Amino acid sequence: MADAVLTISSKNYSSWSLRGWLLCKFAGLPFQERQVSSDDESVRKELLLLSPSVRVPCLAYEDVIVWDTLAIAEFLNDLFPEAQLLPRDRVASAFCRSICGEMHSGFVNLRSALPMNLKGHHPGFRVYPAARADIERITEIWRECLSTSGGPFLFGARSMADAMYAPVATRFATYDVTLDAASAAYAARLLALPEMLEWTAAALAEPDEVEELDAEF
Repeated sequence: MADAVLTISSKNYSSWSLRGWLLCKFAGLPFQERQVSSDDESVRKELLLLSPSVRVPCLAYEDVIVWDTLAIAEFLNDLFPEAQLLPRDRVASAFCRSICGEMHSGFVNLRSALPMNLKGHHPGFRVYPAARADIERITEIWRECLSTSGGPFLFGARSMADAMYAPVATRFATYDVTLDAASAAYAARLLALPEMLEWTAAALAEPDEVEELDAEF
């Protein structure tokens, strides 16, 4: 039996749950999964960006409880340094932390205009300028990282940065966002990861729906 329990919410809608889940997978942590229904009022507030704090995912490991995705990432990096969730190079590690922090606290316009919805598909979706600026910044980060590291992931090998940006790749697919060649190839690479395929299959089979996030924009 795994010593760890990861509490998540909807696999279809919760980008933060996906990040925490991927971090555990990338670290090689055996864990049990506990899913809180999206019918829960606090969960719905988080999914609809109406909550001031995000309380899922939450990782319980032995006598430790840690929530907030960045905190989980740092905890897992300490626990499993061989997984290299952070690059070993000091400069790359600092840059990785910075872009993870930017994803964690920024891109509000993208989050609200293009909510995560793996079941949805909106060809020809109109992206308004504020969200477009977020997309341009994200792809700028991706191109810089891939150019510096040589790929195939942002820092060469998989890192916490790839887990942090993976939900963005699902948004780009859902809303038919046109990307430059390097960014499109990276997004496709993320979506083709075995872990992402596993998560997506579960999301598509999920019965719960949040009607506010299923609207035709």
